[in-house]
Formats: sequence, structure tokens, C-alpha cells
Amino acid sequence: MKTLPDKIALNLDNNTEVSVKGFIAPIEDMDPNFHEEWDALANLRVAEREKGYSTSVFRAFLPNEPVSVGDSWQIDDEGARALLKQFQPNPNLDMHINAGDSRGLWACLRAYNDEFADIVFRIHAAFALTDGWFTPSQLAGHLVIDRPKKSVVFFQMRVPEDTWFDVNWKKHKDHSGFTTAGGVCPQMELLTGIQIPNSEYTESITQKEAERALIRRFYKSQRINWVSLEEALEMAEKMQKPVHAISIDGPLADEAC
Repeated sequence: MKTLPDKIALNLDNNTEVSVKGFIAPIEDMDPNFHEEWDALANLRVAEREKGYSTSVFRAFLPNEPVSVGDSWQIDDEGARALLKQFQPNPNLDMHINAGDSRGLWACLRAYNDEFADIVFRIHAAFALTDGWFTPSQLAGHLVIDRPKKSVVFFQMRVPEDTWFDVNWKKHKDHSGFTTAGGVCPQMELLTGIQIPNSEYTESITQKEAERALIRRFYKSQRINWVSLEEALEMAEKMQKPVHAISIDGPLADEAC
């Protein structure tokens, strides 16, 4: 008889405060150079360098019922929006441009033991700037909680390194429409606490497995069993079926252009 995975409940004590530091570095890499022409983008900085939050805000990242390692759940909009406002005052979780299935806020239990629980999450959001929008590829991160103390040990929300952003700017004074451009996102991060050393967990999956579980929540294309072109051509020959080829000029797995 197959043994079902253990489920655990996760909670936080609302009576404590967590101080979170925010960072947005100047944009340096963009084509065309909107970061030099558009004041709102040139001056894009974190709204608040440090801010205190009630632990109740971080409950938005916890499930409402017991979960097993690998399970995923939706993050509550209100708590996530409160944190996103530390970046910029006008975050948009409905997405300025939405291809259909990419809106969302999801978390996954990556690991736990008697002391800690490690939650991985991914959020898609756009930020309203004067005369336009700033859309990072994704906002990803970790929430580590102390289970007995019901406290936040570590929290990080950031745009992953070497990923892109895109902007939509009403460049022309007649407001005839948006002009679009992209670039490599600088440091954009919220951070508190100290990352715990590698711990022996009762149950766990890898970071990559957790990220895979989350990305499949956002994009139906990620549920396809993709193979290389070489494998596809070999399969087509064996099965006597044609290969349907599609050329795209952007990513299938994030919100950047």
C-alpha cells in the first residue's frame, strides 16, 4: 500500500514586526536607451529603503490548510501588494499586458523539518510609472519560517539575476500609443533575516523542482514535453509525421519581452 506524504500546517505569530530592506539599482543595460531619455525610468528607485511589517503580512505566503512538500497554492493578493509597494507605489497584479494565463502569485513548500519550513514563491507584477509601465520577468523568492516560534527567519523577493524587463512608454506627447523596449534588470530586491545554513530536512525537493512546479502554474506551454530539434526530426522520421516549426523572438517562460 502506497504511503501518502505527510502534510504539515504552517502559521505565523501576528504580534511581531519584521523590518524589510529594499533595493533597486540604476538601470545600465537597455536598447534603445529609454533609461536615459525617460525620467521615470532613469530615476527608478525603491520607494522605501526600509520598512516594518506586521508578521500578518507574510501570512499571505502561507497555505490555508496543511500541505505536503511539492504542493503549491495561491498567494493572497493583499499581503503581496503591501510588500510590492515598497518597490514602487503602484504595483499591478492584474498585469498591464496579460497573454491569458500568466497572471498569478504562487508558492510551493520546498522543504521542512521540526524547526524550519522553506517556501519558494513566484509573483508576476507590473509597476505603473509616469507615462508608462515597468514589467520585470518575474519576482521570485524564499520565505523561511521558524515553525515552533511561528516567526519569519528569512524573506527574499527579487528579480532573478540576468533576467530581463520590458517597458511600455508613452514617449510621444500626443499619446498616440506605447513604445516598447527591454533591458537586463538591475538588482531589484526585498530582504530580511539571515539565510539558514543547509539543513537536514525531514522531506524536501530541490530548488529547481520547486521552480518547475511553480512555472507550470503560470504557463501551459511549460506542461508540454519539449524535445530538441534533433530529437523531433528523429521522432518525425520514425513516426512518419511532419514537424510543425514555430519561430518566436521572446521567452516562453517569463513576462519580459
